[in-house]
Amino acid sequence: MLEEALSAAECVALQLSSDVERYAELGRKLRSTNFDTALTIARGSSDHAANYCAYLIMARMGRVVASLPMSLITLNKAPIETRNTLAIAVSQSGQSPDVVDPMRYFRGGEATTIALVNDIESPLAQAAEWAMPLHAGKEQSVAATKSFITSLVAGARLVAQWQNDPELLAGLEALPDALRAAAQTDWTPALEVLAPARNIMVVGRGISFPIALEAALKLKETSALQAEAFSGAEIKHGPMALIEDGYPLLIFATRGPTQAGVLQLAAEMRTRGAKVILAAPADVPERDLTLPVAATPDLDPIVAVQAFYSMAAHLSKARGMDPDRPRHLSKVTKTN
Repeated sequence: MLEEALSAAECVALQLSSDVERYAELGRKLRSTNFDTALTIARGSSDHAANYCAYLIMARMGRVVASLPMSLITLNKAPIETRNTLAIAVSQSGQSPDVVDPMRYFRGGEATTIALVNDIESPLAQAAEWAMPLHAGKEQSVAATKSFITSLVAGARLVAQWQNDPELLAGLEALPDALRAAAQTDWTPALEVLAPARNIMVVGRGISFPIALEAALKLKETSALQAEAFSGAEIKHGPMALIEDGYPLLIFATRGPTQAGVLQLAAEMRTRGAKVILAAPADVPERDLTLPVAATPDLDPIVAVQAFYSMAAHLSKARGMDPDRPRHLSKVTKTN
């Protein structure tokens, strides 16, 4: 897990140097097509990457994006309207029927179908009109790391080309160096709180919420730690009842319009006795962990998760577990 996480920068560099004209062509296609509906299709870590892509599309392109409940297609056989629809699937293996079958359904109904997929020979890649390889290489670890980071990058590339935004495109080009720097970030202070913990809330908001979801999943997978992710805006709508003296919270306060509210939440949770682990950029003096930043705030979640992965691998070992052999899990999961 750790070795693959640390290789993400090189995988991203390879992806960014590949399929350049294909992404430009896709951007032109998206700009020239009107969509009534936009959907994402994914499971697990890939669904968190899809959420990040969806957030960028909504924030930058003004299109509402929904996550498709795949059972509507695979089990209910619901007559979902497909024309004038954009369907984006994200997957490492491209093997699971509940991701592949909806893409076949939407493509057969003349939707615009895009697969961000690591295995370019997979059934998912064959099912989509636009199969965009992640270039993460073979991933041995059950817990996805480099494939998740390359999925985030592929989603950002898609949006950058769709919007034809020079700043975001330039920020993407600078990502490999930003990821290398992020991999050297010292998050060991988190181990003191998390190694003995039984449960934890992971908090993000806005564009950082998908990273909170991914962090919570990895804490469950590799450390058997009961971790739940919440938006900073949702904590007071019920979850706060769980907060008691010593309750741990890992809070991602990435740059952008949601940061001020997340920092205020961290301060309030400290007054309630919670063990807050605040991950924030270097200009936030009350931080517990330094959050690396990218060339533009919309790319900050990508370098943030790079720093988290290194800590998560060390945490697993500190809890007496093997991050490369999570209990009851396998690399490829197939559901209907």
